[in-house]
Amino acid sequence: MPITPATATHTSSNGTADAILLELVDENGVTIGTAEKLAAHQPPGQLHRAFSVFLFDERGRLLLQQRALGKYHSPGVWSNTCCGHPYPGEAPFAAAARRTFEELGVSPSLLAEAGTVRYNHPDPDSGLVEQEYNHLFVGLVQSPLRPDAEEVGDTAFVTPADLAERHAKDTFSSWFMTVLDAARPAVRELTGPSAGW
Repeated sequence: MPITPATATHTSSNGTADAILLELVDENGVTIGTAEKLAAHQPPGQLHRAFSVFLFDERGRLLLQQRALGKYHSPGVWSNTCCGHPYPGEAPFAAAARRTFEELGVSPSLLAEAGTVRYNHPDPDSGLVEQEYNHLFVGLVQSPLRPDAEEVGDTAFVTPADLAERHAKDTFSSWFMTVLDAARPAVRELTGPSAGW
């Protein structure tokens, strides 16, 4: 398995390596403990807190991200603007803003909560399982992207018609349509009826 920011450990102040921990939650999203990131994604998966961000430009086009080929989970597939996991005790909103900047080099000019969705999506290619309680966010991006090549392979702004065409020919993350459909009411409120979402 390649070492990426998602699988790498970091060194604590006492010189020991610490695993990346995720917040485990119950069906209501209440924190019940922590688990190491990779372990939480091993079958059958442990329900954990996650977030998904959908950013749009001023024309109402959705910013898609192609995940870098070096990522341990779903490498090379297209997905929403940004997704990830809060650190234990970190607010999902703060985590969403932090990771959007870390991955894409931009801070959303607007970021609003768009509800939550719970799902269980096995990834047949990696054998990992997305067992997530996912906090959704929608917002606007109004500055040039500066993607981190270790995280992002490519980006694209798409209309709903562009997305339908791309979705028919490209591989998308197993969770993409679930989180997009759950976020659609907030997306429509943000982009207006003319954008077609």
